[in-house]
Amino acid sequence: MSKAEAAEIVRRLRKAGFEAFWVGGSVRDLIRGVEPQDFDIVTSARPQEVQALFSRTVPVGARFGVILVIEKGEPYEVATFRKEADYLDGRRPNVVSFATAKEDVLRRDFTINGLLMDPETGEIVDYVGGRADLAARTIRTIGDPDERFGEDHLRMLRAVRFAATLGFVIEPLTFAAIARRAAAIGRISSERVREELTKLLAGGGARDGLELLEQSGLLMQLLPEAAALKGVDQPPAFHPEGDVWEHTLRMLALLPAGTDPRLAWAVLLHDVGKPATRFENETGVHFYGHDQKGAAIAATILQRLRFSNAETETILALVAGHMGFMDCRRMRPNRLKRFLRMPDFSLHLELHRLDCLASHGVLAHYDFCKEQLAAFPAEELQPRPLLSGRDLIALGYRPGPLFKEILTALEDAQLAGEIRDADEARALVQSRWGLGK
Repeated sequence: MSKAEAAEIVRRLRKAGFEAFWVGGSVRDLIRGVEPQDFDIVTSARPQEVQALFSRTVPVGARFGVILVIEKGEPYEVATFRKEADYLDGRRPNVVSFATAKEDVLRRDFTINGLLMDPETGEIVDYVGGRADLAARTIRTIGDPDERFGEDHLRMLRAVRFAATLGFVIEPLTFAAIARRAAAIGRISSERVREELTKLLAGGGARDGLELLEQSGLLMQLLPEAAALKGVDQPPAFHPEGDVWEHTLRMLALLPAGTDPRLAWAVLLHDVGKPATRFENETGVHFYGHDQKGAAIAATILQRLRFSNAETETILALVAGHMGFMDCRRMRPNRLKRFLRMPDFSLHLELHRLDCLASHGVLAHYDFCKEQLAAFPAEELQPRPLLSGRDLIALGYRPGPLFKEILTALEDAQLAGEIRDADEARALVQSRWGLGK
């Protein structure tokens, strides 16, 4: 999205006699010295007037006065100044009417998102004290926080997300209102919640975000399985950092902005099976099978939040497989090669690294895997099959379950260096399974 194109849209609106500004996150980021990812534009022009000025438009939110203006293939959201009322569902207003620039700002969520900018002069219009709150690194609602959160319950989660990813603090009255109204977050759709939580976890402030969710009561409403990690103690020899909650927080603190969201969710959920599997005997505290139990619990969470099948598959594989590194240095060559080539291995390896750094700090298994990956050429990790199903038919075998058994055994022998060509593969088949049948 082009800054120049966004400025040109404002210029054309103004040239036609309308008020027009950049608003929201783009203004907030520009003041902070951060290049915006997108630009939202507000104007006094009515939707039909916006459409008349630009050749390519899409009326994506006619009821709310929102038009997408397409310039050089990129969509720019242009919204008519409006005010809203009667938020009966805790998310969307039932009454929308066109308004002034000030009235438009006063309906918005937080002061830092309520600033207007003239892109030609850089002049800031501030009706809500947003510049002062930006300087003070403070998240504060515009007006009464109970009213703002009552209008749109998702704003509570957005407040936490902004505080975490920007490194700001939530103003006390705003935070108190979140704590009072936390139970209302359950009225928000799973998709919206998932989107906000993912931005929080992958945005570079995941530890602060999770702590704010817990302190506000939102975590218990959204992810009680994660809240249950608090107070679950672990063996000090392996986890000198403390309980499962602290371990998870430390892992989250290591995630940079821009982390793969699947990894971020796997970090949050990798030990979610520990509360249910904690076992103590004369030898100490154990969590036998917590990886598999955790995958089952994580599956329920991901389904509840309506993750895609592809995302779910990867996250569950990370949770279920995070203990696999414990045996890597004892694996036979064929098993090790299969391990190193599993889908998304780089994510598995990074999850293991973070797991170690947030506990005992020993990276021996991580270093071993890195060394082995460097040592094995790609064709050795994923060699071409020496025989195919057609070759087995030529040897006299009939297609069926036995084919998979034979082909898997051949690949194991190939990965272990026990056979090197098709002739040796045929000899192994005939010696182990006899004549074709």
